[in-house]
Amino acid sequence: MQGMSRKCLIHGVLTLVCIACLTVSCRHQTKPDDTPARGVSRSENLFRYARNVVACPTEYGYWMEVRNPWDTTACMGRFALVYDSLRQKATGLEDATRVRIPVQSVVSFSSTQWSVFMALGKVGLVKGILEGRDIHSPEMRALLEQGVVRDVGTESAKNVELMIQMHPDILLFSPYFDGNQDPLKVTGAVLFPFADYLENSPLGRAEWIRVVGLLAGCPQEADAWFDEIERRYLDLRDLCKEVEHRPTVFSDLPFNGQWYVAGGKSYIAQLFEDAGVDYIWKDNNSTASFPLDSETILAKAQHADYWRVANSSSLPMTYESLKRENALFALFDAYKNRKVIVCDIQPTGYFETSQMEPDVLLADFIYFFHPEKMEIHKNTYQPKYYHLLGD
Repeated sequence: MQGMSRKCLIHGVLTLVCIACLTVSCRHQTKPDDTPARGVSRSENLFRYARNVVACPTEYGYWMEVRNPWDTTACMGRFALVYDSLRQKATGLEDATRVRIPVQSVVSFSSTQWSVFMALGKVGLVKGILEGRDIHSPEMRALLEQGVVRDVGTESAKNVELMIQMHPDILLFSPYFDGNQDPLKVTGAVLFPFADYLENSPLGRAEWIRVVGLLAGCPQEADAWFDEIERRYLDLRDLCKEVEHRPTVFSDLPFNGQWYVAGGKSYIAQLFEDAGVDYIWKDNNSTASFPLDSETILAKAQHADYWRVANSSSLPMTYESLKRENALFALFDAYKNRKVIVCDIQPTGYFETSQMEPDVLLADFIYFFHPEKMEIHKNTYQPKYYHLLGD
């Protein structure tokens, strides 16, 4: 899936809150009067873009539900976020998991989670992370070396015993369709499905910043941060709304003989649309990636103007290395015309920060696809995540 961390790479009838979660658009939704007595009657959903979470202010804190995107009749978790000083007001919540806020200790399974705590100045709450050896952030590497943050294993081999010893308040995990988190219950932590990577819009993913803000006790700071991201993103999108020429683009590389193509309703497809280009598979209705063979890709994308590639190798990518990998690549016009745009995953820290910088991703794309729209920045703007592949 595009933009997601590679580490990041459910039950009963819905309450009316969860129904709001499923139907919310980019506008606030007001809950009906017949909401069960949880102190959330007539509350408004706080989220504008995220479709997989709903949060409603209450007299004790917040009511939150995380949607199950694979089953729209269910949600993956219901949580009552309760301020300790208001815990006496939190009654009638037997069908919700209580979470005292602000949380005091967190184990985070994804870089898209702990990096937000870090950016909000709340990294002190993070006690454990997965895949510590692959971290790009110098600050997090230092915390790991000092033992302030513990490496609790890998996605396939989690150190449950260590997590039991750590006694975290909450464990943030990335939910998968066939994932089973039951073995983690022995940690005693609240298991919270952090479904940010399942959002299909750039602003929807970034808005999970506000989930961390609620958990960490700094909602105003998180809201202000997201509001700025939203403003910059929409301003950039408006630059390309009426472009006369929309270049064509395709994406990614094959893996084990299959080319996994991002669906036309996916996160990366939305970025392409907002950057004023025509994604070759824009008419596809899938939100997920789907496999095609290289010959099919060549038939449809051979004459595309641009080719976007994510380079996960520690070695720099060149046109020659692409050709050595697969002679078929040299047949694409984007290859011949030197219009391959590359993101080097490791040195840019793409998986750790790009999700909370959709405005920067969009600016990078516009810089290449429509340089005339970036004239105001042409002498100063330097793309952060992408570069035009050189020889």
